[in-house]
Order: sequence, then structure tokens, then C-alpha cells
Amino acid sequence: MAKAKASEKSLATYEAMFLFGANAATDADGAVNTAKGIIERHEGQILVIKKWDERKLAYEIKGNKRGTYVVAFFKAPGSAITQIERDVNLSEEVLRVIVLRADHLNKDEMAAVEPQPIQPKEERPSWDRPWETASDRPPRREDRPDRPSRRRDEEPAGSGRE
Repeated sequence: MAKAKASEKSLATYEAMFLFGANAATDADGAVNTAKGIIERHEGQILVIKKWDERKLAYEIKGNKRGTYVVAFFKAPGSAITQIERDVNLSEEVLRVIVLRADHLNKDEMAAVEPQPIQPKEERPSWDRPWETASDRPPRREDRPDRPSRRRDEEPAGSGRE
């Protein structure tokens, strides 16, 4: 029994990515403070927390087409994670959160986390493009002189119907 309580209070390192609505872009400090408050309310000790980026979302979430991301690294007991996720679900400011174990990172790596630049869409390679005009496509079987055309009512050679 005593061992179970000791392991429950052991702290692990976590990384949390909070997604706030577009209005957090103007008040980045407010978004960071909200994330910080949610973590600290559940016995979390903040190691690094910062605004990560503001981006267009892949799909609309609760009426938001853009979102502001806040990344936080913190130490907390394992039981606090479900409570943090519950608080996010009840919050109207935070759209989503994902919490992952980050025991493999040291403090320097945590501080160095930066968003990757958005890569512009590249033009598709020529072999991956649909044919632009009829003259660009390869010739059809009927157009190729090296093969005789086959009539539809003829069976292919070797079909067994002879």
C-alpha cells in the first residue's frame, strides 16, 4: 500500500501541446498563462512554456479556422494528466491538448523547440501529373502501329476456346 502511494506521487516529465482559438494570437501571454494555470492547478511543475506558433488548421474546430499553439514541458504525477485533459475539455479557451511523456529530453532540448517552417506545395513531378492534353498522353493501343488491333468479339490467344 505504501509503495503504491509512493509511485503515484513520483513525477514524470511531460510535453503538452495546447491549441487555442484564433483570438489567442492577439493575447499570447494570456494563452500561455491559461496553459500554465491548468498545469499548476494539478501539481505540475513548469520547466519550459512558450507560444509555439499560430497556424491555419487542417479542418475547422469549434468554428475556428486558425489556431495558436502553446507548448509546455512540465513534471507532474501520472494521475494529473487525466485531470489536465478534463480541464481542457471544460475550458472554452482551449480547443485541444495532447500530452506526451518527454523523459528522453533534457532542458536544453526543451528550450530549443521551435516550429518548422511551412513548406510551400511543390509542383507534382511529371510522372505524377494527370495528362494535360490529348497530345501529351501516351498513344493508345489502337494508335500503335507495331501491334495489330484486336476485335472485341475475338477471344485472346490461349483462352482455351478453340
